[in-house]
Amino acid sequence: MLEEALELVRYMDSYGYDAYIVGGFVRDYLLHIESSDIDICTNATPKDIREVFQDACMPNDDYGSVTVYYKGIRFEITTFRKELSYIDNRRPSKIIYINNLKEDLSRRDFTINTFCMDKNGTVIDLFEAKRDLEQKRIETVGDAIEKFSEDSLRILRAIRFATKLNFHLSDAVKHAIEETKSLLKKLSYQRKKEELEKIFTSPNVKYGVSLLLELGLDSELEIPKLRTVESFEDILGVWAQLDVCDIYPFSNNEKSLIEAIQQCMEKNNLDYRTLYQYDLYPNLVAATMKKIPKEKVAEAYEEMPIHSKKEIAISSLEIAELLHRKPGPFIKEIRQDIEQKILTMKLKNEKSAITEYIISKRFDN
Repeated sequence: MLEEALELVRYMDSYGYDAYIVGGFVRDYLLHIESSDIDICTNATPKDIREVFQDACMPNDDYGSVTVYYKGIRFEITTFRKELSYIDNRRPSKIIYINNLKEDLSRRDFTINTFCMDKNGTVIDLFEAKRDLEQKRIETVGDAIEKFSEDSLRILRAIRFATKLNFHLSDAVKHAIEETKSLLKKLSYQRKKEELEKIFTSPNVKYGVSLLLELGLDSELEIPKLRTVESFEDILGVWAQLDVCDIYPFSNNEKSLIEAIQQCMEKNNLDYRTLYQYDLYPNLVAATMKKIPKEKVAEAYEEMPIHSKKEIAISSLEIAELLHRKPGPFIKEIRQDIEQKILTMKLKNEKSAITEYIISKRFDN
């Protein structure tokens, strides 16, 4: 991907525009981390970019950026810009196109995201980012309090980058977070959820959580149960433990699964009835939190005599015929009784055994 990116930069250069690979891709390249998101910054305006890539771009003029597919690879190309005052602690009120690389980079959040690479593959460092990279430090570009006040999402991004890279936060960054963390309450829950999930799904999650707790962000983020979370193996399992479905946004399917996990946390995950009622996934997640080996739960699930009503060895119509009655609500009651007897191993899931049971119970009365 790097070669294609450099080729794109050289292609823009052939049209007379300055262009650089910028940000996280270069940072990860220096850290020998594989990355797939490539951003390009340039002095070309969105109009200029569309003229260079006539058939392969989707403009986003509000942010001075254009998405280009070059040789099948997606690139985000953004014009050098200056951002005026921020509104809602999140978005700049206005952007102005400029022709200065350093001024454009100065609006970025952290020094390690200011690395650039020119058309020759030479890495450019205008903000001592290499120093912070070598010292494994998260440092803001300019005043940290100002950066977090402009956009409070950067507070969570600082934690996320520290978690992902196993870096430490500078003293200035920690102090600024303490001073500005109340602004997190103004952020949308959707944006907070997105950043938190990146932290919670990181292999280094325990470090990220320790930073959130150390800085008191569990309170500002309204996740008071963070300290008691037992397992981060499954993201819905994490949210089930945090118990914030009434605050954070989830799809109906996510809510349903989270509720199922919460209920399974209170039940025996090796019991056929629990496995049958809630299915395998919620029980596996709940079992992990309770230190029950997942293999045992999966084995119990496989050994279940039935996994759904469809597997019961006698149909509703056959029950009606056996009892010489027209199908009606009574069939449901009989099937539920049979279902429970099978799950508790008191009845074999065989048509002959079930038939004999129905007759002996005198369900025809």
